[in-house]
Amino acid sequence: MQKVSIVTISFNQAEFLERAIRSVLDQDHPEIEYIVVDPGSTDGSRDIIERYRTRLARIIYEPDRGPADGLNKGFACATADVFGFLNSDDILLPGAVRSAVSWLESRPVDVVSGHAKVIDARDRQLRIAYSEPFSLKMFAYGACVLVQPSTFFRRDFFWRVRGFNVDNRVTWDGELWVEMALVGARFSLVNKMWSGFRLHAESITSSQRLQLQQRECYRRIFRKILGREARGTDRIVAGACRVFKHLRGPRALYERIVRGPIAGRAA
Repeated sequence: MQKVSIVTISFNQAEFLERAIRSVLDQDHPEIEYIVVDPGSTDGSRDIIERYRTRLARIIYEPDRGPADGLNKGFACATADVFGFLNSDDILLPGAVRSAVSWLESRPVDVVSGHAKVIDARDRQLRIAYSEPFSLKMFAYGACVLVQPSTFFRRDFFWRVRGFNVDNRVTWDGELWVEMALVGARFSLVNKMWSGFRLHAESITSSQRLQLQQRECYRRIFRKILGREARGTDRIVAGACRVFKHLRGPRALYERIVRGPIAGRAA
């Protein structure tokens, strides 16, 4: 099976970091190149990283310009043909890497996404987060989501778009999917749980502390996809896209109605 490079960016997440590291090291895939990037944690995270030094392919201790820049530094050292990245407060579920690689090896696709269990600080399951069939138009109208820790992709497309936009500090993953789609990457969806997506008081998704930056990023990505500024009528189109999204994904709609939204959820 193909080798996989996984990068974890770590910054003052000692409470969760060891669980993230172990979730990668305990995978049953035979060839995983695991790279951990820490630009300057002061909460004991580096002590945790050092405990696993002999099992890590590379550790990068140097300042960076934010998460996207840190990920680019990590992938610059990566040698595998398949890439994935895991935030230091998330986890991979058992068998995720082997399953993703098997899918990429057996089909003519470049990006594959599974689903995730949304978990809290104590690993208790809150709900399920479903990835959706990727569409540039649906993404432009806010009606398409890929679960980041459950998404794996080919290195060729990552470098074809020159990696992450280092100026994007809130939706660097979404912009990467868009950039790869714009240069022809083929996306696929697998009905399997591949990760635990954690919500806690300090997480961007849970706290929504970067809402203004997120809105500006999405406006910029809208322009990138459709080649124009949003108009008043786009609100109607966006509403229609969201209705279509819910009709196409009844399981996700059920989770939202019964267990509440993910963004802004109290962890």
